[in-house]
Amino acid sequence: MTTAEPLGAVRERVLAELRQDIIAGRLRPGDRLVERELAERFAVSRVPVREAIRALVAEGFVLFETPRRTVVRRLTRTDVAELFELREALEVYAAGLAAERAGRDALAELEELLDTAASATRITDPERITDVNTLFHDRILVMAGNSLLISVMRPVDGRLRWLTRQNDRWPELLAEHRELYGAIASGDPERARASALAHVRANHRSTVRRLFGPDAAAGERPETGERPERYG
Repeated sequence: MTTAEPLGAVRERVLAELRQDIIAGRLRPGDRLVERELAERFAVSRVPVREAIRALVAEGFVLFETPRRTVVRRLTRTDVAELFELREALEVYAAGLAAERAGRDALAELEELLDTAASATRITDPERITDVNTLFHDRILVMAGNSLLISVMRPVDGRLRWLTRQNDRWPELLAEHRELYGAIASGDPERARASALAHVRANHRSTVRRLFGPDAAAGERPETGERPERYG
């Protein structure tokens, strides 16, 4: 006798797969999410699909254009700027704490992640690179030893992964992560913060260029009253 999968577990499975589809680009900005089609795809009722879509709205991945039309969100320049402002504030601080508090085992874990990232970069596997780079930054947050930092970053973690996936400068990202690792391993908080700041700002510039064009200036936010640029 087979035990039915609990409704909550079904919802989480559907949510995780849809979130990953968006992050990986299989669902593009502007693509419509239709409950009936998704229920058929996952072989589930519409209830967990509906709940998963609501969770994606709360996470900032999709929006209700009308009560009956749900689409993958198109990020604006302001959306991107705000996410990177948050990264700059929190990840730079976390890097300084990690330099002060990181133990040998934690540093060894970062080294292993860099090796994995290098392998994924050599074969140009964007989805794997994104996953490993996310783990790299997650480990630094854990090394910082501040649970509030983790709880503040968790709600936007998926959107940050989404942005990272837009960035195709993989060798440069790997080099920046190696520099950040070296700064943290040195035990010098000031060097670690400087390295993290340079990394976040470089990532911001390249992401803005990728999403909004080569002439887009990173850090420039739309003036109040202007219609923000969108991508997708």
